[in-house]
Amino acid sequence: MAVSAIMRRIRKISRPRPADAVSGLVTALFSIPEGMAYASIGGFNPVSGLYSGMLSTLVGSMFARTALMVTTLTSAIALSSQSVLSSAGLDPHDVGNIAMLTVAVGAVMLVMGLLRVGAIMDFVSSAVMTGFTVGIAVQIVAGVLGDVTGYDPERHNTVVKFVEVLGHVPQWSGASVAVALGTVAVWGVLQFVRPVKSYATLIALVAVTAVAAVTGADTETVGDIAKVPNSLPPFTFPDLSAFPNLVLGAFAIALVGLAQAAGISAAVPNPDGSKASASGDFSAQGAANIVGGFFGSLPTGGSLSRTGVAVSAGATSRWAGVFAGAWLVVLVLIAGAAAQIIPMPVIGGLLFVIGFELIQGRWADVTLVLRTAPLSAVAMVATFLATTQIPLQYAILVGAGISLVLYCVQAARSARLLALVRDDEGWCLEEPPKTLPANGITVLYYAGVALFAEVPRISETWPAPPSAPGRFVVILNVRVLPDVPSATLQKLLRAKAEALRKSGGRLMLAGVSSAMIDAVTRAGLVRALGEENVVPASRHVFGGLDTAYAEAQRWLAETDGNGPDTGTS
Repeated sequence: MAVSAIMRRIRKISRPRPADAVSGLVTALFSIPEGMAYASIGGFNPVSGLYSGMLSTLVGSMFARTALMVTTLTSAIALSSQSVLSSAGLDPHDVGNIAMLTVAVGAVMLVMGLLRVGAIMDFVSSAVMTGFTVGIAVQIVAGVLGDVTGYDPERHNTVVKFVEVLGHVPQWSGASVAVALGTVAVWGVLQFVRPVKSYATLIALVAVTAVAAVTGADTETVGDIAKVPNSLPPFTFPDLSAFPNLVLGAFAIALVGLAQAAGISAAVPNPDGSKASASGDFSAQGAANIVGGFFGSLPTGGSLSRTGVAVSAGATSRWAGVFAGAWLVVLVLIAGAAAQIIPMPVIGGLLFVIGFELIQGRWADVTLVLRTAPLSAVAMVATFLATTQIPLQYAILVGAGISLVLYCVQAARSARLLALVRDDEGWCLEEPPKTLPANGITVLYYAGVALFAEVPRISETWPAPPSAPGRFVVILNVRVLPDVPSATLQKLLRAKAEALRKSGGRLMLAGVSSAMIDAVTRAGLVRALGEENVVPASRHVFGGLDTAYAEAQRWLAETDGNGPDTGTS
C-alpha cells in the first residue's frame, strides 16, 4: 500500500465515538478467552493468542475497507498454522518460526490485495466453504478433548480421537469434566438472559475460573502451560531460514483467512454506506500480519465471531477495532498474569460451545445443499472429509480445486447453442436445426462463457452441413462472450469455418468486441475466417448481428440471381 494511499485513508477516518470505545473494550475482554483458546487448540502458547489481538487487530481495523471487520486469530487459522509448521518439520513453539510464518502470510495477503485478486474468492463455492467450516468445527472439538476429559488422545486423526477418548472413559478426570460441563452450563443459562447474552463467554470464563480457584479443583491451568507477563509482546525477528519451507503453507493459510473474511462485508455492511472491497481487505489483513509478526502474533484474518461481538456491543466505525487492540494491550499490562489461573477445561468447554455454534450456524446451508444440489453436495462432503483427514493447508487447496472443477462442470452443463430467428417483432430464440438449410442464413447464439469445457457440448449441437448443394451462411452471435475466448473454442471455430467453406458455405462472427478482435487477430483466427467475416459489435445489442445478416443476404444474392431463401431455422 503506497504511502500516499495510506495518508488518504487516515484523513478519511472519522473521529472516534464513545460507543466505539465501549465496543472495543467488550471485544478486547472477549478476545482474552477466545484468543487464548484458539491458540491452545493449535498447540501454541495461549499467550500468543492474546498477542494476536493487539497490533494485528489495530492495524487491520485501521486500513480495512470493511470498516467494522475485526482482524485477529481464528480457529481455522490456528489449526492451519500448526499444520503448516508441523508438515514443514518446524517447531511450532519456536517464536522465530511463528514470526516468519505470520510475516509470510501477511506478504501473500498484501500481494494478493495489491494485485486486486479479491475476485478469487468467488471461485470458492459456498458448498466447499460449508464443508470446510463444519470440518474445522469438528477439528476444534477434537482438539480440546484432552482439556475437557483429562485424557489426552495419542492418535492424530480427527475421527479416531473421538473413538480413542470414548474408549478410555475410566481414565477421564472427574474434576476436568466437571469444570468443562460447568462452563458450558453457565454459558447455556446466560443465553436466556438477554441483557448479558453478548457477554456469556466472558462471564462463564470468569465465574467458573473463580469457583475452580476457590474450591481448589485439580485441573491444568494456563499457568501450567505458559507464563503470562504483565508486559507488551517482545519484538521478535522472523527466522528467515524457515521461509522456503513455509511458502506454500503461507499461501494456503492466506486462502483460509481470506475465505473467512470474504463473507464479513456481506454480513456487516459499512455504516456510512461506502462500498467494501475484498482486495482492499486483503491488503489490510496483509499489513496486519506483517506488523503483528514482529510482535508475537500468530497469523490472523477477518474474524466473523469477533466482528459480531463488536457490532452487538455498539460499534459504529473502524475505531471499534482500533480500540479493541489498544484495550487488550492495556488489559494485559494491568492484569495479564491473572490469566494464569484460568483452568484449561474452561477454555476447552468454551471451545466445545464455539465448535457446536459453528456447526449450528452452517446447518441450514448443509441441508440446503443436500436437498437441492447433488453435485455441490459431493463437493461439500469431499471438502469436509479432506478437512478432517489431511493437513488443513492442503484441505483448503483441495476445496479450491473442487470449486474450480465444480464451476467447469456446471458451466459445461449450462452452455448451449441456440438459433436466433427474426420475425416482425425482432429476434427470437429457438432450438438449433439438425441440418443447415441450403441457400439460407442460419443465425446461431452461443449461450455460455467460452470455457474450454463447454466446447464438446457446443460441437455436438452444431448443425450438420446441408445435404443439398448450394450456398449458405452461418452467423454465430458472440456478443456476450468473454473478450478472450479459450484456445479450444478458437480451434473449433477454425475447424467449422473450414468445413463450411468446403461445403460452399460461410461462417461469420457477429457482435465481436474490440478486445476480442485484438485477441483473435493475434491468435490468427481472423486471418483464418477472413476479415470480412468478423463483424464488430455496436452500441446496440443486435447491431452487429443486423450488419452481419445484411452482408449475408447481399452475398447470397450475388451468388444466386433469384435471391436467397432467407428463412432461418
